[in-house]
Amino acid sequence: MVTFPNCKINLGLNIVNKRADGFHDIETVFFPLPFYDVLEIVTSGNETEFINTGISGGENKNNLCLKAYQLLKKDFSHLPEIKMHLHKTIPVKAGLGGGSADASFTLSLLNKKYDLNISPEQLSAYALQLGSDCPFFLINKPCFASGRGEILEEINCSLGGYKIVLINPGIDISTKELFQQISPSVPEKNIRKIIHQPVETWKNDLVNDFEKIVFQKFPEIKMLKEKLYRHNAVYASMTGTGSTLFGIFDANEEVKIAVEKNYLIKWVDNLLI
Repeated sequence: MVTFPNCKINLGLNIVNKRADGFHDIETVFFPLPFYDVLEIVTSGNETEFINTGISGGENKNNLCLKAYQLLKKDFSHLPEIKMHLHKTIPVKAGLGGGSADASFTLSLLNKKYDLNISPEQLSAYALQLGSDCPFFLINKPCFASGRGEILEEINCSLGGYKIVLINPGIDISTKELFQQISPSVPEKNIRKIIHQPVETWKNDLVNDFEKIVFQKFPEIKMLKEKLYRHNAVYASMTGTGSTLFGIFDANEEVKIAVEKNYLIKWVDNLLI
């Protein structure tokens, strides 16, 4: 059985509070994009095997797909040994949530393939054990996210009439270090309100709090955002903790953006929403 985990972007990202448990409360809008990995699961007669092709996701033993299987195996002992093949095209550690999507799609696929009858609420609880943004990919519709990112509220947010370009410069950014450097604050205008404004106004109001830190350390990422605006992006931003930038363009805009050969550039003009 095959499934196609998709990525997401963050439309705005505010860090509003540091919690007593060491985590941070955030506010953001998760928006799904049709840029996919490929995940296949088949029953194995022997031991469980995990294969990663395409972009490397690191050591197999640490892959979230395998951890998702092991999580369910603890509670569903009759779950058979399997062979998983993950072909990655979504860049890793890029702010696109590719690993989280892979994990959540693994949970859903195992639930469906082996008739585990796990309720949506239970599946979400499993997903949260794998990552704060994993529950989002079980909904996979635009959501206002708060708390650690696990409190989700579906919202009406359409980008019909637009296309998006993703540019990933392949710069490895430590999410842990960014959270250590961030100074939480409550913004004057809430993302939930901004997102319902015309997209043309987002440039002045919709902010990713991590950009200030990242741009200071990596000026080339800042320059990519400026390049998107020079090519008439209606809105441009870093997604998550980076290093991927995205630009939103009018669907009829003819745009050719030249980037370095080692950068990944991906046009998305058939938006999910």
